[in-house]
Amino acid sequence: MEQFDFSILWVAGIIIVLLVFSAFLSGSETALTATSKARMMRMRKKNRRRARWVIALLDQKERLLGAILLANNAVNILASVLATALFLRLFGEAGMVYATLMMTALVVIFAEVLPKTYAILTPDLTALRAAAPLRILVIILAPLTRLLSIISRFILRLAGFTNEDAGRLLPAHEEIRGAIDLHHEEGSVHKGDRDMLGGILDLGDTRVEEIMIHRKSMVMIDGDLPSENIVKAVLESPYTRFPLWRDEPENIIGMLHTKDLLRALATSPTGAVGLDIAQLTSEPWFVPETTLLGEQLNAFRSRKLHLALVVDEYGALMGMVTMEDILEEIVGEIDDEHDLPTSLLRKRGDGTLEISGSLSIRDLNREMGWSLPDTEASSIAGLIIHEARSIPDVGQVFEFHGLRFRIMSKQRNQILQIRITRPQV
Repeated sequence: MEQFDFSILWVAGIIIVLLVFSAFLSGSETALTATSKARMMRMRKKNRRRARWVIALLDQKERLLGAILLANNAVNILASVLATALFLRLFGEAGMVYATLMMTALVVIFAEVLPKTYAILTPDLTALRAAAPLRILVIILAPLTRLLSIISRFILRLAGFTNEDAGRLLPAHEEIRGAIDLHHEEGSVHKGDRDMLGGILDLGDTRVEEIMIHRKSMVMIDGDLPSENIVKAVLESPYTRFPLWRDEPENIIGMLHTKDLLRALATSPTGAVGLDIAQLTSEPWFVPETTLLGEQLNAFRSRKLHLALVVDEYGALMGMVTMEDILEEIVGEIDDEHDLPTSLLRKRGDGTLEISGSLSIRDLNREMGWSLPDTEASSIAGLIIHEARSIPDVGQVFEFHGLRFRIMSKQRNQILQIRITRPQV
């Protein structure tokens, strides 16, 4: 009788140890799936040895998951077999039912739910603690996991899945954008920070034509004017760089910088009269409309210039882009004491918006949190014309993308002011 009791306790102890090991494997799997590799890399820079182990495990995720699943299933099956044998010995035929019920409860509660819940709440800490034992487990089970990997890949190929399909995942910047949006919705990232981070990610996808200043809005100076007239035009403008043209506005002959002009004025005995403006100009820099903002920003930095003229595929002048325009895509509108006040967007008390037709879709989306498409047009006026398939008249109303657009004013074919409301349901 004593020997019988001792064997029961011995088998029960083995089952408990197996369940603890199963809980460790389940929690480790969840932790390593949920842990942030970026945070681990930061810890690695601080010489955290366990962080290096976690990164090494994540770099061989297929072998890691194979080893965990193989060991976990083996442990659970062995524990169930021992429990069934023990209960059959104690309760006879009914022991199989008791063993099934008890092991199901124990495995689900103590080997699955509890360790996985803890791992989800503390993924990084759990991954760091589990790294060392898992490294040993992966090494021991390497031959078996390699065999299982070969078999599983063969079956997947039979099902039509190829290695190329594995690479069709979300691009890294889209994954980062999703994480930023998630944290914003949870309240841990403010809207301004989200917009700034999103602006940085957009630099690689946005072309200069989408943010450029259109040639109609550019301040350009006729290079054939008398020097005193050019000086007067420069002093009356809030800007510091001016394209000079000759014969026609699209024929840009040079760029005039205010500092160069002021230096020449300071040394000129006759002041502005008779000043040789042509000697003060620099070569204009032309860039294609399809240039991405990230490339243009790097070009600005390497050339040490702040302004470039944008041309289309035929070489016709479309507008200009400045370094400030690109930086504003990241940090928002930048104004200084000399900028003229603008009212491109004005929120009314009744919830409607009064906006300028030249307001970019990107700026409106950023300000209001909307997602109006900007693939066919860069400005709100362009979007309305694209959707209407015509030049609208004053007073016309259009509804698309869940919003109502009323044309408030226009000049010739140019839409000046628009009122935006939400349709009444």
